[in-house]
Amino acid sequence: SEVLAAEAASCLNRAMAALRDIWEEIGIPEEQRLERTEVVKKHIKSLLDMMVAEEESLKERLLKSIALCRKELDTLCRELQLSPFETEEESTILQMEKNLRTRVEVLQKQKRDRKQELKALQEQDRDLCDILCTALFSIDTGSVPSLEDLDRYRHHVASLNTLKEQRREEFVSNKRQIILLMEELDHTPDTSFERDVVCEDEEAFCLSKDNIVALQNLLQQLEGRRALNEAVCTELRARIVALWERLQIPEEERESSA
Repeated sequence: SEVLAAEAASCLNRAMAALRDIWEEIGIPEEQRLERTEVVKKHIKSLLDMMVAEEESLKERLLKSIALCRKELDTLCRELQLSPFETEEESTILQMEKNLRTRVEVLQKQKRDRKQELKALQEQDRDLCDILCTALFSIDTGSVPSLEDLDRYRHHVASLNTLKEQRREEFVSNKRQIILLMEELDHTPDTSFERDVVCEDEEAFCLSKDNIVALQNLLQQLEGRRALNEAVCTELRARIVALWERLQIPEEERESSA
């Protein structure tokens, strides 16, 4: 800075010397030279004052930005449940402002990312709850979720997806058996639930716990009816064989009748 100041003073001295030479060649009186010198001094002072004011304004803007960033950082750290951000006390105003502003941008992105993930998880949760008829995951939607909250929510949604797949497989398997039994028993679906099972689109069927239990009960009822029919058939066949024996029906006639 001393070298720059010396160069500036040297430039000023050369300029004043050049002006004095010009004024002398022109023949400007001494009194007017003093007036002109005063104008030069005022002009230089005004220029320097303006430059100082601009730099002071820059300093004030930086300090104001630092104060705003600190305030924003305090809010973000509370929302994100993070430890307060510590700045290096020995750093310059310019470096401190840059560090704080960069940190604010990083935390703002973390806040956006967490909120976006929460929104995506809530959409998946709602869809799964509609299918499984379960309650929504309990979480405070008015604040920024913590990393632990998001992790618990991910595991919850994953478990619901697993449960949905298990119930879907059970539904498809039971539905296939129910349709075969109804065809075998010549049974036409006569309740709204039976029609939902047999006729509705598989993706539209509600996979609630009650529906799965009802599905199992329906399958057991149809299996019971088939077992009863088989028992009756066995008894009737035995009676027919006994009658054949009593009536001494030839084997050929028995085979054609059977």
